[in-house]
Amino acid sequence: MDSLFTFSRRASNGSFGDGPEAALDALQSVFGYDSFRGQQAEIIDHVVRGNDALVLMPTGGGKSLCYQIPALVRDGVTVVVSPLIALMRDQVTALKELGVRAAFLNSSLGAAEAREVERDMVQGEIDLVYVAPERLVTPRFLDLLDRTKLALFALDEAHCVSQWGHDFRPEYLQLSILHERHPTVPRVALTATADVQTRNEIKEKLGLTEARVFLSSFDRPNITYRVVPKKSERQQMLAFLNENHPEDAGIVYCMSRAKVEDTAAWLNAQGREALPYHAGLPAAVREANQDRFIKSEGLVMVATVAFGMGIDKPNVRFVCHLDPPKSLEAYYQETGRAGRDGLPANAWMSYGMADVVMLRQMLEQSEAGDSHRRVERGKLDALLGFCETSGCRRQVLLNYFNETLAEPCGNCDTCLDPVEIWDGTVAAQKALSAVYRTGQRYGAGHLIDVLLGNTTEKVAQQAHDTLKTFGVGKDLSKTEWQSVYRQLVANGFLTVDLEYGGFRLTDAGVAVIKGQRTVGLRKDPVLERRRGVRDALRRQSGRGGSASDGVSRGSARGTLSAADDALWHALRDCRTGLAKEQSVPPYVIFHDSTLLEMVNQRPRNREAFAHLPGVGARKLERYADAFLEVIREHG
Repeated sequence: MDSLFTFSRRASNGSFGDGPEAALDALQSVFGYDSFRGQQAEIIDHVVRGNDALVLMPTGGGKSLCYQIPALVRDGVTVVVSPLIALMRDQVTALKELGVRAAFLNSSLGAAEAREVERDMVQGEIDLVYVAPERLVTPRFLDLLDRTKLALFALDEAHCVSQWGHDFRPEYLQLSILHERHPTVPRVALTATADVQTRNEIKEKLGLTEARVFLSSFDRPNITYRVVPKKSERQQMLAFLNENHPEDAGIVYCMSRAKVEDTAAWLNAQGREALPYHAGLPAAVREANQDRFIKSEGLVMVATVAFGMGIDKPNVRFVCHLDPPKSLEAYYQETGRAGRDGLPANAWMSYGMADVVMLRQMLEQSEAGDSHRRVERGKLDALLGFCETSGCRRQVLLNYFNETLAEPCGNCDTCLDPVEIWDGTVAAQKALSAVYRTGQRYGAGHLIDVLLGNTTEKVAQQAHDTLKTFGVGKDLSKTEWQSVYRQLVANGFLTVDLEYGGFRLTDAGVAVIKGQRTVGLRKDPVLERRRGVRDALRRQSGRGGSASDGVSRGSARGTLSAADDALWHALRDCRTGLAKEQSVPPYVIFHDSTLLEMVNQRPRNREAFAHLPGVGARKLERYADAFLEVIREHG
């Protein structure tokens, strides 16, 4: 039995004690990190002492350690409730690579394998077991828990309990049974995102009203946020990826299944390897595509929101939205899948008039009750406000989660390329007047023709060329009028008529026409200036150089010299080879951040290699020689 398994067993038997020294020993010996980040130490100490906790921490903030280390320090088995089979498999694979005794129980196991895990639980031969909520509440599993010495219940992705959230799982509502049957076993509920309403529901539904709440900053400073006016969104996205992520893995979100498949096929035709993922694909295809994404270095996954919750791949370098999500909470959760390793990443979204109209229509056509629709309307307004803001996007995003960022972030498009605001009151009055005078039943295309004085067949047929507003908008271009109408709908001056699909005035819009309020509008950028994102990534990576060095720009490693870039690729090839030999994802061997430190520090022996972040005793023993040889070969 190797040293890490010995550590794990000693820890679960309690010989390391239950103080902060034991937790720090586990962090250093098993996970290979010198110190805790943020609130980790405080959370872990609280849980190790047997107390309940609700942990709200951004993706990539180290939530998993908040229950994995107590699982090693406390006596007994830790049961982790996880909503997805793929997430269980990935986390167990990573823990086993560290030498931790971990397993999962789900439908992918045969009967004999499941019985072996159950036996290990009862006999105390395991530290963590991952289980889906559906299995956990079965009489058979509850009986198994009664026969097992339990250390901790960890309720991961706890926002799934909230009917107001975007990933509602009704099975989570039954998890209060754990405390009813085992009142002395501590519980820790964890989520990457939850607004105030969702947080309150988590506490209520899971019986955690007395639990201590640990609320970390929701800021993800390594992510650059960018929203662009939608023109030819696929071409826009491809240009952005070619400029910033020519060899990186990432996710592209689309609203519909058909658009997912079309976009994946189009990307492949453009030379970018891409796979589709949506709920309409056969389960075997979805699983195979997700497995390829997890194990590949530069694959693009094109998906609906059916993909992503619990994806543990740390080197997702970009998340693109070809269609906006329905809420800022969903946006935050989805974009949070980028840059989990803390290295620079991009969140890019294209957004246009049709999106605003569609989202408004979907909301108004919802069969939900008035109270639920009112909440959802507030969520949509917050998303549209984020898209249309002229201020710092990060400040808007954090404000949604009741967090204040004192100064603009300097790492979003509106900070890097400041937006011009103009007095759009007169333009808004013209646009709104055109809506009113045409009968409040037409969309932007027809209204813009009226404003520009275009005598189309439809304009002539409806005699709209005789209106006072005909031709009064020639001072602006078609593109500029599209921006005006988009902002008027987004900001609540116009609503979408459900019968005709056209625009109708709101009370706020009427007030503008009457001259009772002014309207400030943002001027959409003519060109997408990518230099700012590239420079921000370079600043975050802490490396100098210039684009003329001949290496890819906007990647996690910033701009490397030719020699460093050659070493980076050689180390990545070494990692890929080792991963294929063991049939595990490359990041299970080492994260990109550890490879980057190998490039920066160029360790020459095992002692120096052991001090790299992410190198614990197990990985030092298994991998040091292979990577040291690569480093020596590159001088």
